[in-house]
Amino acid sequence: MKLAMIGFGQAGGKVVDRFLDFDDRTNSGIVRAAIAVNSAKADLIGLENIPQENRVLIGQARVKGHGVGADNELGAEIAEEDIDEVQNAVDAIPTHEVDAFLVVSGMGGGTGSGGAPVLAKHLKRIYTIPVYGLGILPGTDEGGIYTLNAARSFQTFVREVDNLLVFDNDSWRQTGESVEGGYDQINEEIVRRFGILFGAGEVGEGQEVAESVVDSSEIINTLSGGGVSTVGYASEDVELNTSGGLLSRFTGGGAGADDGLDAANTTNRITSLVRKAALGRLTLPCEIEGAERALLVLSGPSEYLNRKGIERGRKWLEEETGSMEVRGGDYPQNVPEVSAAILLSGVTNVPRIKRLQQVAIEAQDNMEDIESQSKENLETLVEDDEDELEPLF
Repeated sequence: MKLAMIGFGQAGGKVVDRFLDFDDRTNSGIVRAAIAVNSAKADLIGLENIPQENRVLIGQARVKGHGVGADNELGAEIAEEDIDEVQNAVDAIPTHEVDAFLVVSGMGGGTGSGGAPVLAKHLKRIYTIPVYGLGILPGTDEGGIYTLNAARSFQTFVREVDNLLVFDNDSWRQTGESVEGGYDQINEEIVRRFGILFGAGEVGEGQEVAESVVDSSEIINTLSGGGVSTVGYASEDVELNTSGGLLSRFTGGGAGADDGLDAANTTNRITSLVRKAALGRLTLPCEIEGAERALLVLSGPSEYLNRKGIERGRKWLEEETGSMEVRGGDYPQNVPEVSAAILLSGVTNVPRIKRLQQVAIEAQDNMEDIESQSKENLETLVEDDEDELEPLF
């Protein structure tokens, strides 16, 4: 699937930058064009892979290149005011070669959480290809203002895109990590999961053609109908025997093993991998039962990709989700692992979102109380008891 990716804000820009690196490393051909939009000049300078001419600084008249300070209402305003600046960069994209737009944003900050929904609405008004969002939720330890921003941005973003794919930082931060190291690892996890999904069906130079092809239309159909999506992922290492035979914990045998037993074992291991991907750590934790649509992509060396295993995994997903719209296929890659990526679209049983909204409501109420109390405290501080001082005006 060929995407035009637009990273809005600091987190969005870094993720798109990492996607370009992934594209280069894997020869996946996902990113047809990449743009970064920000109100902070320093964040744009720090990018490594997005071309300089595709780095768009907005809001200069109001924030002078210093960012919006986690004020997502201001982020939305400057996105509206400078949408023509962004459109100028989008105009250079050969949209006839693109299957969809992907607008990527952190949802806790100011520029991205405010501006990404504005851009999505603008793109949907002009173009006929789908506009998807990839929203990154802040961790609960990042503070009330970021939670409030995320709740408000989520509510708006999901209504302006054709589907909102979500990654929850709260599920991926590890104790003891530095902030920079933690986010680097999270960005790599994001790119690995979504890269395998969007890369399915794209055949680079020297890559094998899939036996059961997953093309862009199947991804689009899985994401159709709107709503929220999450991705599951699991992988297992495989090894190549230098003598030419296959040695693998995955197949359970080497070059001399019986082909029938190998096939049966591989089928079982693929099914196990699918279960791990669906029931393990999702990008947005949720109950998979009730998901409206699903897509399974098995990736790895073609020798380890078994059609019977893929079909069995697909049927298991049908049973677990209760959905009749479960698609599946393989994505041959010359890498030393077999992986299963599962896209679950139209999920509704998401406790994390309900908690996010509740915490945001409490934070909003607390902020209003603090603001009211602050005004009273200021009045007490500056006014003299005897009214002997007169203000200048």
